[in-house]
Amino acid sequence: QLQLVESGGGLVQSGGSLRLSCAASGSRLDHYAIGWFRQAPGKEREGVSCISKRDGYTYYADSVKDRFTISRDNAKNTVYLQMNSLKPEDTAVYYCAGRPGNVATANASGYGIWGQGTQVTVSS
Repeated sequence: QLQLVESGGGLVQSGGSLRLSCAASGSRLDHYAIGWFRQAPGKEREGVSCISKRDGYTYYADSVKDRFTISRDNAKNTVYLQMNSLKPEDTAVYYCAGRPGNVATANASGYGIWGQGTQVTVSS
């Protein structure tokens, strides 16, 4: 059974960068499509980015397009989310999630495997 653990969150000033990691164990990550989601206090969980299992398809929410980059290193069983030009409105708990197969989606209901989340706080 796939298990996911996020890391790399923290406190950063507006305009700064962070790289989140989603490390997998229990199964090969290249069997799964992976999504990154975030949830700010009082808000619904939002799909930020996702990446397919093998064909290189990626998706970005409009709010992060051209600032965030998702990538995967199947040899390291890890998916990354590089976040640049961070804004205070990016402050949230960030989660990675996995679903078997190639198709990635930004819809949280499409994922059955979730990490515990990592806090990202961007100060103004």
